[in-house]
Amino acid sequence: MLAKDIREMSEADINSRVAELERERFNLRLASGTRTLDDPLRLRVIRKDIARLNTVLREKIIGIAEAKEPTRVKARRVTGRRGRKSATASNRAKTSKRA
Repeated sequence: MLAKDIREMSEADINSRVAELERERFNLRLASGTRTLDDPLRLRVIRKDIARLNTVLREKIIGIAEAKEPTRVKARRVTGRRGRKSATASNRAKTSKRA
């Protein structure tokens, strides 16, 4: 189930889908204790679908239109013979006192 499909659903539909998946997850966990499951990865898929549904439901409740893409911080460029360790300010001060 894709997040964009979930966002088109109403809150009542999302809640009913969560309840349905929880019921299926319970039945699969119960069955896994007594026998071998045909598709053991189904438990993982159900768990992730429930989490995705709850996330979108929470977004709807607090009024977020869609989760924003995280911004990446640009890494600092380190130059020099000794690399990153010698480029920090505290290490520079220590090395200057020794010389």
